[in-house]
Amino acid sequence: MSGTTASGSGRTAGVPRLTGGGANRWTVLIVLCVSLLFVALDTTILYVAVPSVTEDLRPGPVELLWIVDVYPLIAASLLILFGTLGDRVGRRRILLLGYGLFGLASAAAALAPNPQILMVARALLGIGGAMIMPATLSILRQVFPDRRERAVAIGVWSAVAAVGAAVGPVLGGFLVENFWWGSVFLINIPMMAAMLLIGRWLLPESRGERNGPWDVIGAIVAALGVLGIVLGVKRIGSGEPVVGLTTLLPIVLGILLLVLFVRRQRRREHPLIDVRLFARPAFGTSVTCIVLAMLALVGLQLIAVQYLQLVLGLSPLETGLRMLPLVFAAMAAGLTGSKMLQALGPRAMVSLGFVLTAVAVLCLTAMSSQDRPWLLSLGFVLLGFGFQSTLFGAYESMLSEAPAEQSGGAAAIGETSYQLGAGIGVALLGSVMNAAYAPGLAHVDGVPKRVSASAAHSLGEAYKVAAGLGEGAKAALRETARESFVRGLHITLVASAVLLLVGAGIALRLPRRAADSTERAEADGEPAPGDHPAGAGRGNGEPAPASSGR
Repeated sequence: MSGTTASGSGRTAGVPRLTGGGANRWTVLIVLCVSLLFVALDTTILYVAVPSVTEDLRPGPVELLWIVDVYPLIAASLLILFGTLGDRVGRRRILLLGYGLFGLASAAAALAPNPQILMVARALLGIGGAMIMPATLSILRQVFPDRRERAVAIGVWSAVAAVGAAVGPVLGGFLVENFWWGSVFLINIPMMAAMLLIGRWLLPESRGERNGPWDVIGAIVAALGVLGIVLGVKRIGSGEPVVGLTTLLPIVLGILLLVLFVRRQRRREHPLIDVRLFARPAFGTSVTCIVLAMLALVGLQLIAVQYLQLVLGLSPLETGLRMLPLVFAAMAAGLTGSKMLQALGPRAMVSLGFVLTAVAVLCLTAMSSQDRPWLLSLGFVLLGFGFQSTLFGAYESMLSEAPAEQSGGAAAIGETSYQLGAGIGVALLGSVMNAAYAPGLAHVDGVPKRVSASAAHSLGEAYKVAAGLGEGAKAALRETARESFVRGLHITLVASAVLLLVGAGIALRLPRRAADSTERAEADGEPAPGDHPAGAGRGNGEPAPASSGR
């Protein structure tokens, strides 16, 4: 696998060496995307299995919360650690270790006899996922040095990520309805075993410069910093007070640790991550756009699932099927993203993606307690296409701006931004939803105040407490709760649209054209992002190859 290309407008020279594996780069892309698909599936596939897990293992409320949250929590906190480690010891090596750990942890989770073992297994899944996610994107950066081809590859990669997260509830609903909750983990085992064998045979090894020691302390500080922020945000999202020892303290400590990490990287001769990348408008703006896109939409997705199940009364499988238009639209945006990027440029593509998504969100404010399938389908199509266009343009700009030898660290930053945005979005939009929903339950005719107070926690809780009331009070509470939920949903949709429009404004700092950042760097007499002097980044003194081997 070569390191340079002679075609395309975004020629990248001096890409770090690729060793081992002789597969065509498009075959490599398929392997990487299948890997990513199963990691993305596990972020959402457990949602519909929670009732079955609760019935079988009898976890307490705190244990159940950790069973669901520990996977994304651990994965988010370790992305930078494993992304930068892959740059040093080899990205394929980290990826293959991730396959093995993910498969073993899936077996432990599927056969867990109690909540404690399931929690530990989910934590190990998070470690495996943190090994796999940045490695797939950084290897992709290496095997597609030509920017136009890389744009196509990132489009496919991002579409697969969207499909995995969105299809999770559909697949989970099917498996739980036909088998048992452990089957949502069991499907990972044969696939990870196959990926381990295929990856060892087909995937090329790649690494960045290995000058100086790997900063173990810095990697741990970064992991603890991200862990603190995500933990605090998730606790806020679960309904705990914003100002409290279990919420505000972890966030403050996490921020302090990340500030310490940045200061440490600035002082080191060979940092884990060159924090000067954030001074580049394209890189810093792309990261901000990823955070804002996820912040505005992930919390909204969870609320939409509650709307479909609790307001419209759909089953988990029916809920997943209703969201398929979003999946197909996201796939279409990913697969056509390269052409859109060439036609529009990063600035217009990301900004218009944000605006289209905001329009879709505002269209969904027409949802009511009555089922309107055509309106939902239209809204989800616009939502999926706009959202995926935004993420595509932001990821492509971010990855192209980073030097090739730091692609693992850059990929880890992008994935961490994704996870942070998702966590903050659940907390922020969940808080907006709760604030808008609760007042409507303050007084319900014929319902005791104590019962109304319990119903104000969530629509699911309202249905639960309503079951113990007489027929008249039961109907009144359920109807009032539904109306309050829909009203809260409308307010949350408007808040989400405002965030998306803010993102559209921020995206105006991106370059007009895909080559702008490269041209600016060359005009300043510097190597363009991803370009390096002859011999740099290969670590073995070998000359740069002359072509892509196509």
